[in-house]
Amino acid sequence: MAGWTTGICEANGIDIHYLRTGGNKPPVVLLHGLMLNGACWTPLARSLEEDYDVVMPDARGHGNSGAPDHGYRYDDLAADVVSLIDALGLATPVLLGHSMGGMTAAVIASRNPKRLRGLVLADPTFLTPQRQREVHESDIAEQHRRILNRPREDLLAEMQGRHSRRSREVIERFSQARFQTSLRAFEVLTPPNPDYMQLIKSLEVPSLLVVGDVGSVVSPEMASELAGLNQRMEVVQIEKAGHGVPYDQPERFSAVVQTFLRSVST
Repeated sequence: MAGWTTGICEANGIDIHYLRTGGNKPPVVLLHGLMLNGACWTPLARSLEEDYDVVMPDARGHGNSGAPDHGYRYDDLAADVVSLIDALGLATPVLLGHSMGGMTAAVIASRNPKRLRGLVLADPTFLTPQRQREVHESDIAEQHRRILNRPREDLLAEMQGRHSRRSREVIERFSQARFQTSLRAFEVLTPPNPDYMQLIKSLEVPSLLVVGDVGSVVSPEMASELAGLNQRMEVVQIEKAGHGVPYDQPERFSAVVQTFLRSVST
């Protein structure tokens, strides 16, 4: 991480914190999922920093970014990222988003095709209306509230047991990010989400959808259906990976991403 910088800039009316590898290189912006933060992308950024200027922002209500009283829908998250791109002067970046960050990236790409060089979606939160209601009515926010009142060491031990294949570094970063997540951030789970079918149909930039084979939000069958909606969409399935595909198989994920980045940088 030598030479990496951190910063805070005003974007869309709030302070957005980011981590950046830097350099006069093609920019890549990495968008994290709910309850994570930009630093959770550190292992992937290490594999990209030689060839790319990697920017890892904390979404509003996460990490060290501002946590306003309202404004946590996907339109708000997308506007934050577009404003950050403008503030940092990033020329036609590639957007890569996982989970919540994937849906955010898809919204941005569908509305700003000329602003981007490419799009990578890592198991985005493409949920049916019924599934959206189920998640919203679940106790996920209450679970988070209880975790915030527990010692961090307890969560760390629990995560190590649940994700034994993940590195100690990743688990520690996940744990820290969890305690930096505002309860307000869970407002993003309020239905309705953007219509992901329409988002995919409207994409005009080269796009890559990466999914796992076990427990992904976007099943292999659904991924194939989405690819059929847009000839610019490529699909890669990574074995022995679930919803956390960038973290379940980090080396394979990095290789897939680098292949795509090279294809849109020539």
